[in-house]
Amino acid sequence: MLIFNAILLFILDFYIFFALRSTKIDFVKQKWFTCIWWGYSIALYIGLFISFKFSIPLAYRSIILVAFFMTAVSKFIYVIILLLDDLRRGGVWISRLVNIKKEKSVEENIEELEKPLPEKNEDAISRSEFLLKSGIVIASLPIFPLAWGVLSSPYDYQIRRQKLILPNLPKAFHGLKIAQISDIHSGSFYNRKAVLGGVEMLLGEKPDMIFFTGDLVNNVASEMRDYQDIFSKLHADLGVFSVLGNHDYGDYYYGKEDSQAKRKNLQDVIATHKIMGYDLLMDENRTIKVGNEEISIVGVQNWGTGRFPKKGDLKKALIGTEDKSVKLLLSHDPSHWRAEVLNTDVDAMFAGHTHGMQFGVRGENFQWSPAQYIYKEWAGLYTEGQKQLYVNVGYGFLGYPGRVGILPEITIFELVSA
Repeated sequence: MLIFNAILLFILDFYIFFALRSTKIDFVKQKWFTCIWWGYSIALYIGLFISFKFSIPLAYRSIILVAFFMTAVSKFIYVIILLLDDLRRGGVWISRLVNIKKEKSVEENIEELEKPLPEKNEDAISRSEFLLKSGIVIASLPIFPLAWGVLSSPYDYQIRRQKLILPNLPKAFHGLKIAQISDIHSGSFYNRKAVLGGVEMLLGEKPDMIFFTGDLVNNVASEMRDYQDIFSKLHADLGVFSVLGNHDYGDYYYGKEDSQAKRKNLQDVIATHKIMGYDLLMDENRTIKVGNEEISIVGVQNWGTGRFPKKGDLKKALIGTEDKSVKLLLSHDPSHWRAEVLNTDVDAMFAGHTHGMQFGVRGENFQWSPAQYIYKEWAGLYTEGQKQLYVNVGYGFLGYPGRVGILPEITIFELVSA
């Protein structure tokens, strides 16, 4: 994926650079412009490679990722503008081809076609003017919200409160408080104080149980080294329960094939959960008892549709829960809900994974994100019959080290008997 992204951006670089050189803009033909253009791009590619392949301070890695993300978005938009202009110019050329007078000689027709396209006429503006006034301005627009998302939002933790009505909930569990966080992605953090502040916000809610729904790290267990003590502070009287997410298996670092290093890394991730006091559920369940009444907490390994790992075994995880009136499931990927979970007697599922794409709009009665074009359920509460799914948009961030509109989330649930 890293190599593909770099190659794609390099292709965009070539297209934009030579499009600019074809204009009447004087400075783009100067050597200093060529040096700056390609010098920046090459430095960015090298920095991106180093940030993924070597251990460097997280602050430097974040700067590189921000630069890459902003550059890629701006150039992609610029290419769209250029393509539209090329289509316009192609239309002019085709129009001239169709309108050539038949009585002209072949030589005259060829000479007519070989004439340069008109730079200015009543129907078209020059390419230079088009690029300067439209392309550059429009391509620059994403920089402002993306920069603001980095400066103000990556650690702007929001508490979202949600009542969870469960018709079969035992009376002893009415009013029980559950906190959920998801997608920590510790390898992206660079501000310990801010991360600690979010954990303290959660603890201030005094939840009876805490759920963590996967993606503790980006790639490797060692990413938790600087943050393990912070997340070890999460505790609740009835327990802290967790599951693995797609990033926790090391596929994006070690590859899909099995290897000794990859297996060891997974064991280290599992050990980190235990060291922090989390009860990691690997296709298994736990019985929670309050007074003389019980419910089940069920957890599966990652299971997602499409290209994501299908590690979880839901049938195995549910063994022994047959007599429980309420079953609460932790499963990282929300696509699992429609694919398998709706066909079981699970009452509510808790997921993460989408991050809400870290970009969009989220209000009380309206939400939008590009994530909704990929996931039918991507943020908040969803119901189908008496079955429910809640998708947490994540505590951390991945790739782009910021958030625009979709802020990091701590969810506080109150269980309510119908």
